[in-house]
Amino acid sequence: MNDAVSYEQQGAVGVITVANPPVNALSHSVRAGIAEALTASAADDTQAVVLCCDGRTFIAGADITEFGKPPQSPSLPDLLVQLDQHPKLTIAAIHGTALGGGFEVALTCNYRLAVNTAKVGLPEVKLGLLPGAGGTQRTPRLAGIPAAIELITSGNPLSAEKAASMKLIDRVVDGDLLAAAMSYAEELAQGDAPLRRASALPLDISGEDRQLIEATRQRLNKKTRGEHAPQRILDCLLAAGEQSFDEALATERSQFMACLSDPQSAALRHMFFAERAAAKIDSLPRNIEPTAVHHVGIIGAGTMGGGIAMCFAQAGIRVTLVDMSDEAVQAGIDKIAGNYAISVKRGRLSEDQVAGFMANITPSSRYSDLAEVDLVIEAVFENLAVKKEVFAELDSICKPGAILASNTSYQSIDEIAAATSRPESVLGMHFFSPANVMKLLEVVQGAASSESVIATAMATGKKIGKVSVLSGMCYGFIGNRMLRHYGREAALCLMEGASPRQIDSAMEHWGMAMGPLAVGDLAGLDIGYKAREQLSEAQKGDPKTYIIADRLVEAGRFGQKSGAGYYRYDPETRARLDDPVALEIIDAARGELGMVPRDISDEEIVDRLTLALANEGARILEEGIAQRASDIDVVYCYGYGFPRFRGGPMHNIEARGIAESVQRLREFQSTLDPDNWQIASLLEDLAASGAGLADYRRD
Repeated sequence: MNDAVSYEQQGAVGVITVANPPVNALSHSVRAGIAEALTASAADDTQAVVLCCDGRTFIAGADITEFGKPPQSPSLPDLLVQLDQHPKLTIAAIHGTALGGGFEVALTCNYRLAVNTAKVGLPEVKLGLLPGAGGTQRTPRLAGIPAAIELITSGNPLSAEKAASMKLIDRVVDGDLLAAAMSYAEELAQGDAPLRRASALPLDISGEDRQLIEATRQRLNKKTRGEHAPQRILDCLLAAGEQSFDEALATERSQFMACLSDPQSAALRHMFFAERAAAKIDSLPRNIEPTAVHHVGIIGAGTMGGGIAMCFAQAGIRVTLVDMSDEAVQAGIDKIAGNYAISVKRGRLSEDQVAGFMANITPSSRYSDLAEVDLVIEAVFENLAVKKEVFAELDSICKPGAILASNTSYQSIDEIAAATSRPESVLGMHFFSPANVMKLLEVVQGAASSESVIATAMATGKKIGKVSVLSGMCYGFIGNRMLRHYGREAALCLMEGASPRQIDSAMEHWGMAMGPLAVGDLAGLDIGYKAREQLSEAQKGDPKTYIIADRLVEAGRFGQKSGAGYYRYDPETRARLDDPVALEIIDAARGELGMVPRDISDEEIVDRLTLALANEGARILEEGIAQRASDIDVVYCYGYGFPRFRGGPMHNIEARGIAESVQRLREFQSTLDPDNWQIASLLEDLAASGAGLADYRRD
């Protein structure tokens, strides 16, 4: 047919083979090739058609690079009309992954056969989209409304066995897929099997189905905080039970186009590519290979160290977990076991899996047990002097070539490296708490960190399931450096008249996972207080940015751990409640500094906090701390609860319009403290030239 699709008649069965590496995406050439093959098969003397794929996977989805470009015929919906109306039996032979449009192709075939290792799914919701070629219509007709809701609104893949139990797969096989598919096709043809079209199956939507759709609508409103695609999916599933197939298909297409033009989908697609770009280090020569990491040492068995140990143990990597005493390291092991017990109770892991993970972790109270590790990660107190002592000792113990990494959130990797005789082997690996849950890993390159060490850290992050982002060296790296400015504006909005509830609600309604003051209560207000005690008045900065937090701590209000901070917390549910006592403390602090409260709009709160992030992000970019603007977006979406459907702080400012954003920054510069609103020269330049952040590359 063409280079991407071939058709061959093998006796009574025609075989359409897609070969469009690496994942057989539904590009124009694939769609056109399948259409030609279907036409050819309709005209020959075969009785059935098998659709299969070369390489490591079935059709893994649409060609996302074609989104937003002028459509080329045949479109996927047009192709599937042709497939649906094909006069002969059609059988999809699935291996690898059949996702999105690929699974929609399979659902349109009369029958589906898959190897037992295959996975299928409709993940479009994760890109702010919905299945636009019949996925929301054929799925409920085959599997029912409850199964369709779970599959399409979650976007998570199913195993072949699970899909078969839901009647989405007809047969699961082991061994040679094509041979099994040919045999199955012949069996169906000889048995006069019907041309079973999902489009012709009836779907009676029950009262229970309607209640489930409405309950899911409410649940997703809370969970996804304003995402449009999940709600549109539910509208399509409702239409599946209320309209004819053709009418409901038109509804689905209309909703798909609404998603495609929605800025949320543009943001989510941006994040899809941003995550993949973050793994690439522009300055790294192609011939640099990461070294193998089979054994990892972790120093510090507390919450962070234990979480890091879990990441490696679950990836099948041996871990030696070290703390100062047998009692301390055993407490860490017990904490890890407790975390796993919760996962077993919730059905996320089996006891056998947990036993295997725990067997990968060896507790120790001796640094000497780290002599043969390939990588050691320090996760002790955030104190530079302590960290330098640890690294000096590691330098004398660890084998040549071992990588020495610090989990520090702020401290200088260069100063830590200076405590060793091998600064080229030292770097930062900044995990986010809880480390066994949060996906972000900031890999921090010191001045002397070797290319091999950086490549190994990035590859190791991928192996343990993290999204790794390279950062240059500065105080706080990418994420925490920007967070200071976000926190500053939250504190100033509070001082100027907003309430804790207004600030947090404004940011949460905008899409943040948690408001900034609620985050402070969760982390513990006493931590920042103790850190400020070590600083001079000049180092602390403007008292308006920390006086309220200080006064709350001095009143014994540390946040959730003490039951009260900016809010009061229900001792049973941890629900946050507005507290008149906190409001009195806030008002008194305003009085201390002569602040007269004013009305602040939610719009101003959101603009100040998000633009403060983006403005500092632009400085980070122009200084070369981040490789690209999209890396900053990955850091914030994966590490700080920034809504993915906003695309991260840098995409958000670009989607808003850089010129418009700079104008808003100038308003803040003239009406608020101008020292806090010095506009990044990069933003000024881009606003003047009309260029975008994605185009920026530092010379």
